[in-house]
Amino acid sequence: MQKSHPSNRPDLTIQSLRAGEPITIVAIGDSLTNGWMVRKGYLDFLGEMLRETYPKAQFKIINRGIPGDTADGGLDRLRGDVIDFDPDCVLVQFALNDMFMGYPAAQYKNYLQAIIDSLINDTSAETVLVTSVCLGDTRENERANEFYEKMEELARENGVSIARVHAHWARAIADGAAFRTLVQSDMVHPTVEGYRLMAEAIMQVFR
Repeated sequence: MQKSHPSNRPDLTIQSLRAGEPITIVAIGDSLTNGWMVRKGYLDFLGEMLRETYPKAQFKIINRGIPGDTADGGLDRLRGDVIDFDPDCVLVQFALNDMFMGYPAAQYKNYLQAIIDSLINDTSAETVLVTSVCLGDTRENERANEFYEKMEELARENGVSIARVHAHWARAIADGAAFRTLVQSDMVHPTVEGYRLMAEAIMQVFR
């Protein structure tokens, strides 16, 4: 599949979903991908939304989210956790751990670029970059946005898709959703409702 089409959507994946062709979607990321401490994470919701939108779809979603992981950790485990599954589509979600651990945004971008390069060179998969959630603290949100901006740059430079989870959350909050209902007690990890919003944002890429 290589890079996404100029629409910056995973068009071949969408075509396969619509036609009912078997496909494999692998999600690599941190605890947000893992679905930390909830009964239902964003990948569970995403699977339901894909089946509702594409009744013929035959797909499996492989969850390779590891709590606490960063973009460089994702790069280190890319072969065994993603490439070896011969995926048709790969969701890549990192940012907040990189930020909290003090990685410069530019270094984070370099690691994500290396992940994209490996997916292009070693698979036929389409790549979907996935931003993380917005945060309750204004200063932390500003820092997180620096990382999300790097992801935007990568999407433009590589012609790959991007799901803007943080922006979808921000719109939901602006429309009246209480931030506290979207996060667990640590004020970062999503509740089930927060994960549903994550899936909604990602699903926008697959419509």
